[in-house]
Amino acid sequence: MAGVIFYRERRKIAEGEKKPRYHLVASAGADLKIHARHVRKSELEQIARKMDAELVELTGGEKKMK
Repeated sequence: MAGVIFYRERRKIAEGEKKPRYHLVASAGADLKIHARHVRKSELEQIARKMDAELVELTGGEKKMK
């Protein structure tokens, strides 16, 4: 069974910031240890390709105004 890697975009990010943009949230069906706090999308894709895993981007809920 191929694994699944769940990730989301960082919340506090400025336009043109040169830091990795994504945060790994969870993985299922794969023995995976990540030693980085934030990763680039290309890095996630390379990891998924090597592990034969599927990447799933998590979307946040809409912000509710009071």
